[in-house]
Amino acid sequence: MEVLGRIKMVGPAQDVSPTFRKRELVVTTEEQYPQHILIEFTQDKCDLLNAFQPGEQVRVGINLRGREWVNPQGETRYFNSIQGWRIDRPQAQQPYNQPQQGYGAPQGGYGQPQQGYGQPNPFENQGGGYANNNNSGFPPAPNFNQNQEAEDDLPF
Repeated sequence: MEVLGRIKMVGPAQDVSPTFRKRELVVTTEEQYPQHILIEFTQDKCDLLNAFQPGEQVRVGINLRGREWVNPQGETRYFNSIQGWRIDRPQAQQPYNQPQQGYGAPQGGYGQPQQGYGQPNPFENQGGGYANNNNSGFPPAPNFNQNQEAEDDLPF
């Protein structure tokens, strides 16, 4: 998930224990009803905030966390937190159908399937592949005789 908005506050790093530190960031969303979202960065992620100042437009990668706690009286309470794991400055909007670089862009393996390792493409007509020219990567559908209607049990 991600949060888009403007930095309202970047807190100092807090040493919670000798082995745990955190840093808080407040991002104000820019929508009809702006929200002030508190995002916690922990451990080595605290240093990501060093390059950012209040007032800057940012995009923050977040994870929602929830936990259960039972108090000494035996009552169960639930707590939620928002943990940041990535932050950057959003790029100007690019027109549709143009690849976006940086945050969220596929890093290989997610775009078009790639042939490699010297393997022939099984969907190309190379004397053993499918003999279709639609370049869809799928074999052609079988021809159905449209004069014969298959019986079905559908009520309509």
